Amino acid sequence: MTTKKKAAPALAPATLSEHDGVRYLHLGTPWVQGAMRLRKPEHIELEYVQRMMAWMLLRPAAELARGHAVQLGLGAGAITRFTHGVMKMRTTVIEINPGVIAANRLYFRLPADGARLRVLEMDAQHWLDAVAEPGSVDALCVDLYDHEAAAPALDDEAFYRACARVLGEGGVMSVNLFGRHASFARSARRIAAAFDGGSVVSLQPTREGNTVVLALKRAGLPEREELAARAQQLDTRYGLPARKWLRMIRPLPDAVVARA
Repeated sequence: MTTKKKAAPALAPATLSEHDGVRYLHLGTPWVQGAMRLRKPEHIELEYVQRMMAWMLLRPAAELARGHAVQLGLGAGAITRFTHGVMKMRTTVIEINPGVIAANRLYFRLPADGARLRVLEMDAQHWLDAVAEPGSVDALCVDLYDHEAAAPALDDEAFYRACARVLGEGGVMSVNLFGRHASFARSARRIAAAFDGGSVVSLQPTREGNTVVLALKRAGLPEREELAARAQQLDTRYGLPARKWLRMIRPLPDAVVARA
């Protein structure tokens, strides 16, 4: 007797909409998975995606653009266009949905793979466990939501420990969570446990409820004066609202840390 191999779940189709000069990516539902302003493709349009770049505050200015940036979940490619196109960093993207990759190539100005860019059609957990070299990543941006955008697709402690494992010393992860969703505290506890010995902070939620959590591997937060100097530089050099981010950064609630 033979057993049939369980089929992988069908992936939602990538669909598009446009409004007021902005092109949006969807996965067959009204939920927005990413956006690009047509006249400014390298500008990061969505506020929560901008805040995911707050990892830049936690990297020394001299090392900021020298390392390896990895994005788990391509979305509409805003982070990739920024790290690869603006910062000129070596960039790797892991995206499980081939339709999302194709839509990015056709409609969101994602460049072809080259010396500084690799886009891999792959499950993020598999990449973390079987492909990535430990300590090989300097900045890790995690935004893994399915077509319903209800909760992260990968969110257990093993996942966050794998994220910590691929980061080098002083490497930083940014992850998009729903701060007003019941799962936020659970996710934050798992991140705090995985980054024990490092530093974990969050930004205030956006109006839509997205909360970005930053996790720094085996390093303390820079002094406030240093953070302010970095924020000024990011505002000036990259046009990012980093001084605003600095006012939003807060420790995880004591109740979360105590249970980590």
